[in-house]
Amino acid sequence: MTNDPDLQRASFLTTRWSIVLTAGAQPSPDQRAALETLCSTYWYPLYAYVRRKGHDADTARDLVQDFFSRLLERNDFARADPEKGRFRAYLLTALKHFLINERERERAEKRGGGKQPLPLEFTTHDAETRFSLEPAIHDAPDRAFDREWALIVLQRALSKLGAEQRAAGKSAAWSLLEPYLTTAENLAPYAALAPQLSVTENAIKITLHRLRQRYGELLRDEIADTLHTQDVDAELATLFDALA
Repeated sequence: MTNDPDLQRASFLTTRWSIVLTAGAQPSPDQRAALETLCSTYWYPLYAYVRRKGHDADTARDLVQDFFSRLLERNDFARADPEKGRFRAYLLTALKHFLINERERERAEKRGGGKQPLPLEFTTHDAETRFSLEPAIHDAPDRAFDREWALIVLQRALSKLGAEQRAAGKSAAWSLLEPYLTTAENLAPYAALAPQLSVTENAIKITLHRLRQRYGELLRDEIADTLHTQDVDAELATLFDALA
């Protein structure tokens, strides 16, 4: 492995779009895993976008299912252009075109037959339950999409951090410290945690500092996976703006 930072940076820039390119490759376990990642990350944000456009729950579910089926049938993931930057923007633009061109009669004829099955199964009940729990705000559809994408990216990074902690044999500490990474309300002071973990209050501060650093690294990795360039800071700004 080279230690040349310029070469390492060049390698990073050419591989960060890898999850999208893998999803558009020939069928394989890696390709299916990439498809599952993309579907699980973007299905609900797209659903929220369609609901905000005024469609009811069942229609929104069918439209998003049809949209993903169309992407898979035509292997549009292989056509995604890394030079255009953000996969998130590419996908939302593709959905907008799909909605413009899609007619109710055509969907009714196609529904239930001839579709490529999605890597993951989503139900109206699951999506609508989540949609009903959202704050009573009236975001524009594009902003709703960005907000749901941001929440999922944060959760994916947090889940990976939790998996790392459990694999390191730190499950008990993680269960107590995880809330301190996601909220600042109604939390016990560090001094109250110290006896439970048999450590000092200062040790808890140091551990949380390291966990926050690692959380930030994993979050940047999640974002970078669907960017062609290393413009992660701009995408992070979009993420936090969507949650503001």
